[in-house]
Amino acid sequence: MSAEKRMAETRDVLIVGGGHNGLVAAFYLAKAGFKPLVLERRAQVGGAAITEEFHPGFRCSTLAHNTGPLRADIVRDMQLERHGLKLTTPDVSTVSLLPDGRALVLYSDAKKAAQEIAQWSQKDAASYADFGTALGKIGKVIGEALLLTPPNIDSPNSGDLWGMLKTGRSIRNLGKKDMYRALRWGPMAAADLVAEFFDTEPLRATIAARGIFGTFLGPWSAGSALVLLLRAAADPTPAGSVQFPIGGAGAITLAMAAAAKQAGAEIRTGADIAEIRVKDGVATGVVLTSGEEISARAVVSNADPKHTLMRLVDPAHLTPDFLQKIKNYRSMGTVAKINLALSALPEFIALKAKGNGNLLQGRVQISPEIDYLERAFDESKYGNFSRQPYIEITIPSLSDPSLAPAGQHVMSIYMQYAPYKLKNSDWESQRTALGETVVKTIAQYAPNTPRITLKIAVLLIKKATKSAFTVPALAGSHPVDRAAANNSLYPHLTPAAVNN
Repeated sequence: MSAEKRMAETRDVLIVGGGHNGLVAAFYLAKAGFKPLVLERRAQVGGAAITEEFHPGFRCSTLAHNTGPLRADIVRDMQLERHGLKLTTPDVSTVSLLPDGRALVLYSDAKKAAQEIAQWSQKDAASYADFGTALGKIGKVIGEALLLTPPNIDSPNSGDLWGMLKTGRSIRNLGKKDMYRALRWGPMAAADLVAEFFDTEPLRATIAARGIFGTFLGPWSAGSALVLLLRAAADPTPAGSVQFPIGGAGAITLAMAAAAKQAGAEIRTGADIAEIRVKDGVATGVVLTSGEEISARAVVSNADPKHTLMRLVDPAHLTPDFLQKIKNYRSMGTVAKINLALSALPEFIALKAKGNGNLLQGRVQISPEIDYLERAFDESKYGNFSRQPYIEITIPSLSDPSLAPAGQHVMSIYMQYAPYKLKNSDWESQRTALGETVVKTIAQYAPNTPRITLKIAVLLIKKATKSAFTVPALAGSHPVDRAAANNSLYPHLTPAAVNN
C-alpha cells in the first residue's frame, strides 16, 4: 500500500507501541470487530518482554525475567499455548540468601513453604498461611477495582459512581476483620506490615521486598505496603510466585502478536511515532517520524502516561490543571537490569549442602534483612546507586537450556537501587562500576561468580539516537507506570489519549 493511500485511509484504532499491553488491547479490539493497527518503533514487538542475544550463543529476557502468573482469562482467550507459548513453574519459588551462609527456601507449594519456614519458626509457619489467605481476599477486591475504567474523580459520571459503589460493596463483603485490614494496611510501611505477622528477619525482608520492587520506596516508607497489596491482586502468594516462558519473555509477546494478527489486527514495526494529532479535544491520528500521517477514529497509547501526554500530545491540548497533575505524576524507577553470560553455575555457599542446581531454578534474592534494604534505598535518595544492593536473580537456562551453549548459563539480574539521574556523574561513565558492584555483591554469596563470568551486560539507552532500552532506572519509569501512592492508584484518562 502506498504512503498516499495510507494517509487517505482512516483507521478504526491506532495503538501506540507493541508491548504486551498493546498486543492484548489489539487482540480484544479485533475480536470486537474493529481493525486495530499497532505501531511499534523497534524492529520487533514486545516492549519490555523480549528475548535477545547479548553475547554470542547467550540469549536472555532483556528486561522482564519473571512473568509471574499471567491472567488466566487472557491466556485462554488468546489461546497462547496454541501459538507456541510454553510456561514452566519451578518447585522452588524463592531462595533468600544470608551472609552467614544460611538460606531461607520458599517453595511454590504453600505447604512445603510452611514446612521450610517451620525450621525457623513454628509461629511464622502458621502466620504464613494466614497472611496468604488475607492477601488473597484483599487482592481479589483490588484486582476487581483495577479492571474498572479509571474514574474521573473531579467529575464522575454515572458509570464511575457505579464502579466505585461496586468496589465499596466488595470491601464491605470482606468482613469486618479483613475490611479493617485492607483500609489500614494500604498506608503502612511494608516493614511494619510484615512485622505484625512474622518474627524471622529473612522472611520479613523477603516478603517486604515485594513492596519496594521497582519503586522509589524503602521498606520503612509509608505506602510501600500498598505496592505489596497491588501485587497480591495478581498473585496472593506472600513472597510471590515464579513462572518462566520457554524461550524467554519474548515467547509471550510473540504468541500474543500471533493471536492478535489471527484475530484481525495489523502490526507495523519500524514505525516511530512523533506526535499524536488532536483536534477539538479528540485524538484524530498520529504522525510518524518519517512524516507519514495516519488518521484514526481512536488512538490508544501503550506508552507510559508521561511520554504519551507530555511528549506525543501537544500540551496546548491539555488544561493547565491536568498538565500540572501529569507533571507531578510520580513514576521514579530505580531498577537496573544486568545480564551475565556464565561458563558454569554459580556455587552459592548456602546451597551446597541442599543441592545447588535444583534450588536455583526459581528466584534468588539478596535481601537478608529489612535494614539492609533500607540502607540500599538510602544511597539512592542522594543520587547514588547502592553499593550493597537489593538483588533478584534468575538463571533461566536451568529451565530452558536453549538460552545458552551446552553446560553454560545466563543469569538475569534486577538490581535496586539505581536512580535514573546520578548526583555527580552519569550512567555512561558509571556503567562498568554498576556491573562490577553487582558481580562483587553476588560473589559474597557465590565466590566463583567473577571467575565464571564471561560477559556483563548492563542495559543503557542513548536518548539522542533512540536506541533500544533504558538506563538502569528504566528510563525513570516505574514497572507499573506509577508510584503506588494512594493518590496515583487511578491516573486520570484524557480524551487526548483515548477516545470513543
